[in-house]
Amino acid sequence: MFNNLTDRFKSAFRNLTGRGKLTEANIQDAMAEIRTALLDADVNYAVAKKFVADVSQECLGEAVMNSVTPGQLAVKIVNDKLTALLGQNNEPLNLVSKPSIIMLCGLHGSGKTTTSAKLALHLKDKLKRKPLLVGCDLYRPAAIDQIEVLAKELGVDVFTDRETKNVNTIARRAISYAQLNNLDTIILDTAGRLQIDNDLVKELIDLKAEVKPDEIILVGDSALGQEAVSVAEHFDQALGITGIILTKLDGDARGGAALSMHQVTGKPIKFVTVGERPIDLEAFHPDRMASRILGMGDVVSLVEKAAEQFEADEAKKLEERLRQNTFGFDDFLSQISKIRKMGGIMSLLKFIPGMSELPMDEIDDKAFNRIEGIINSMTPKERRDPEIISNSRRQRIAKGSGVQLQEINQLLKQFNQMRALMAKMGNGGMGFGSLFGGGGMGGLGSMFGGGAPSAPTMPTNPYGGGMYGGYGMRPHGSSGGVSRSQNAANKKKAKQARKQGRKKH
Repeated sequence: MFNNLTDRFKSAFRNLTGRGKLTEANIQDAMAEIRTALLDADVNYAVAKKFVADVSQECLGEAVMNSVTPGQLAVKIVNDKLTALLGQNNEPLNLVSKPSIIMLCGLHGSGKTTTSAKLALHLKDKLKRKPLLVGCDLYRPAAIDQIEVLAKELGVDVFTDRETKNVNTIARRAISYAQLNNLDTIILDTAGRLQIDNDLVKELIDLKAEVKPDEIILVGDSALGQEAVSVAEHFDQALGITGIILTKLDGDARGGAALSMHQVTGKPIKFVTVGERPIDLEAFHPDRMASRILGMGDVVSLVEKAAEQFEADEAKKLEERLRQNTFGFDDFLSQISKIRKMGGIMSLLKFIPGMSELPMDEIDDKAFNRIEGIINSMTPKERRDPEIISNSRRQRIAKGSGVQLQEINQLLKQFNQMRALMAKMGNGGMGFGSLFGGGGMGGLGSMFGGGAPSAPTMPTNPYGGGMYGGYGMRPHGSSGGVSRSQNAANKKKAKQARKQGRKKH
C-alpha cells in the first residue's frame, strides 16, 4: 500500500544526499516533494501541512549538527515525526471488566465481521483469553450466517439470536451467556452504517449506554483516503471511540487513511489487517510502520513472526541437525511451510531493510510448489538421506514430479552445498543467526541471490543461486547463479593458466 509513498520519500532524501549542509532552500525543495507525496497518498491536507511544517522547522533547528549528513538527518527527523503522526506507541486493548466488552463499528463494507473473527482468534491465541463473538448485525443478509461459520472455523464461541430484532436485547443475552460459560471477552459485531444515517448511529449510542463497553473500536478501510477523516471524526463524536483497526493494509490503495485517522481523532490505531487469512491481524506499532514506509524495513516484527512458528526445543534440534550436516528434505519442506504461514516470501521481504528496492512483481511464491513436487516424489528414506539418491533414483524422481532430470541434479547439488555451508558456519563458531531459532538475522544475503551465506533455516532456491534463481523469481540485474557460458569461460581461463604454468616449468 505504501510503495509509492516510500519511493517519493526516498526521492526527497536522495536530493539532500551529498549536500554540505541543510539550508532553508534545499529543505524547502525536499519538503515540497514530501508534501506532494502525502497529498497524492490521500493524507488529509491539514495533517500533511502540519507534518511538513514540523519537519522543516526541526531540520533547520538541527542543521548545526555535524555528526551526520543532511540526508541522514532528514531521514531521522521524518522518521520521528512520522512515528508521532501514527501514534508514537502501540496501545494494547483495555480489557478490565469481567467479561470485557469490545464493540466494533464502522461503515458498510469496511470488513467488520471478518475483523471481529480475526480479533477473536488474536485474543484466543495471543492473549490466551476466551472470546465470544456476538452477531449484532440485524440488517445485512446472511450476516448471522457469516459470523457463525467464521466462529466454527476458528474454534471460538458465538452467540446469535435470529428471532430478536433488538440489538440491546441480543447484547444483554450475550453477556449472560458469557458469564454462564466462563467466557471473558465479548466482541459485538454491529451493522455497518453511513455516518449520515442518524437512526443507525443512534442505535450504536443506545447500545453503548446499555452494555458500557471497555473498547469501542472503529473498523476503518485503509483505502478510504480523504473520506477516512470524515468517517473517523463522525464516529468519534457520536460514540467516543477508544481505538481504530485499519483493514486492507495489504491492498494497492494509497493509504492516506493510516496517516490521518489517528491525527484527527487523537485515538490510537490498535491493529491492522494485512491479508484475508484469519491470522492476518497485527498489533499496530507506529515506529515500525514509519520505518517500513521510509523503506528501512521492520526486522523486529519479522523476528516476532518467525518466533511464533518455532518452539525453542524445535529450533535447538534443527540447529543440531544443521551442525551435524544431517539437515534433510523433510526439514526443508518444514521451512517452506513455515514461510507460508508467515505470509509467504513476498510478505517477508517487506520487513527486511533494502528489500523494497527489489522488483516485487517478479517474485512468485508458487515457485515453492515445484520444489515441493520434486521432494514429495522422493521416498521417506531419500528425503532423510539425500546422499543415497543415485542416478536411477533421480530418473524416477524426475518422472514422478514431471520435471527434467537436470532440475533434480540442480536441486540436489544446491541443497548439498547449502547443507555443507551451514554445517561449516556452526562448527566454525560463526553462529547460525537463525531466523527461526533466534540469535539474529545474519547471513540472509544469498537467500535473495546475493553472495552472503543464507540463514541456516531459510531455504534457498535450488534453481539458480538464491531465492530468485528460477521460475520467474530473478530480479533485474541478477544472473541468478553462474550461467553455462560463464562456466565455460571460467574453465577456459583455468585451462590456459595451467598451460602457462607448465611452460614456465
